[in-house]
Amino acid sequence: MKDELWKLSAADQAAAVRGGEVSAVELVDSHLDRIAEVNPQVNAVTQLLAERAREAAARTDERRASGDELGPLAGVPFTVKESTPIEGVPTTFGSPRFRDLVAPADALPVARLRAAGAVPIGHSNMPTLVLAGMHSRSELFGDTVNPWDPRRTPGGSSGGDAVAVATGMAALGLGNDSGGSVRVPASFCGVAGLKPTAGRFPADHRVIGPDDPGPASQTLVTDGPLARRIADLRLAYEVLAGADPRDPRAVPVPLYGEPLPGPVKVAVVADPGVHGVHATVGRAVAAAADALRDAGYDVREVADVPRLDEALEAYGRLTVTEFAPAWPVVRTLLGEGGDRYIGTAMERTPPATAAEFMKLMGLWLGIRRSWAEFLDEYPLLLGPVFTEPPVEPGLESRDRAGHERVGAGIRLCTVTSFVGVPGVAVPTGVADGLPSGVQIVGRAFREDLCLAAAQDVEDRLGVLAPIDPRPEVRAAARRR
Repeated sequence: MKDELWKLSAADQAAAVRGGEVSAVELVDSHLDRIAEVNPQVNAVTQLLAERAREAAARTDERRASGDELGPLAGVPFTVKESTPIEGVPTTFGSPRFRDLVAPADALPVARLRAAGAVPIGHSNMPTLVLAGMHSRSELFGDTVNPWDPRRTPGGSSGGDAVAVATGMAALGLGNDSGGSVRVPASFCGVAGLKPTAGRFPADHRVIGPDDPGPASQTLVTDGPLARRIADLRLAYEVLAGADPRDPRAVPVPLYGEPLPGPVKVAVVADPGVHGVHATVGRAVAAAADALRDAGYDVREVADVPRLDEALEAYGRLTVTEFAPAWPVVRTLLGEGGDRYIGTAMERTPPATAAEFMKLMGLWLGIRRSWAEFLDEYPLLLGPVFTEPPVEPGLESRDRAGHERVGAGIRLCTVTSFVGVPGVAVPTGVADGLPSGVQIVGRAFREDLCLAAAQDVEDRLGVLAPIDPRPEVRAAARRR
């Protein structure tokens, strides 16, 4: 058992440490051995914190020996996206310019996971500055490889965390999501991911410098965990949620709401906006719908989600307007070709004038109202994470057609981030050698309903990870 502790769920790992079946040091060492074996093939862990992790694990073992009560994630190793600070470690954002930007303190979600007993084992790769595209390639650390197929992107921007979790290098990953950046890599790598309601988790998204960001960045970006099992996602959710005076956006809403009367109604939309969906993705949505019917949900196919195209246009206009003043400087930090993704968006969508921006803010509220009314009738929505199977690395930055194809693929992620509601990505199986999955979206602050439904899907359709990288991944690593 001790040789393969990394295969256990996060819940089982923590229980083994709390019960004294294994030490936290043994648990961390098992993951470090796994990283040494696998990371050279997939390049997901960027800054390995081996000695720091062992020291933290040793302190956990000392506390247990002294009779102290250990937390719900005692000894559990987790990775942290390169954009999220870990005290004493550079927060590089994947850019050579910031390789020495040492964090003075843990980000709030890192601190909460650490307080629950979890152990940060390393930073994880992402697109440079979170801006270079959907594929997790950074100028500082290079490409992260999808362990299922090196010809497919692992997704992003939290792709390093998804690969680390999928291959057993960490039991949990801490990413963030403003339009699919947790859910897409989770789906492309065969693991689960949670984008919480805006305001559910406290965070510090000032990124670089002392100034707080504008309204789009304040509202759209949410930290979110990745895990191999929904039960582990639930554990992380319980630890990360709650108010904190350092983040006035975070609100003290109960973790679990009142039970809903009768069978919970689930709206099914396989092709949001009726823009087309790949047959493989349609089958994944159908399989999840059948699983929920079997679990007793009232599952109904509906025509569409509210105001999708309006929301997508408004999302693009708001984010471009907020970002435009900084773009001349930021694009110089992205490295060769790293500016194509945002550059294409800037060419397509001009910044709004002050008057137009005010109208957009009103439109934003109206679209949120439409979604609140929709979710009042259907407490849950089942749909795709991405409307195609995993695509090739860098498609979104190749040309305008690739950019538009990826934007269309993530459209349900984009709109649900725009309206601030929670979503859980859950695997549904394997198709043509690649993982498939769906997302379950819920009312604001009803992550509990999303997680319960995702658990019902997992119970019926199974768990895909941890996995060993496929032979073609190993072969590609040898050629690099």
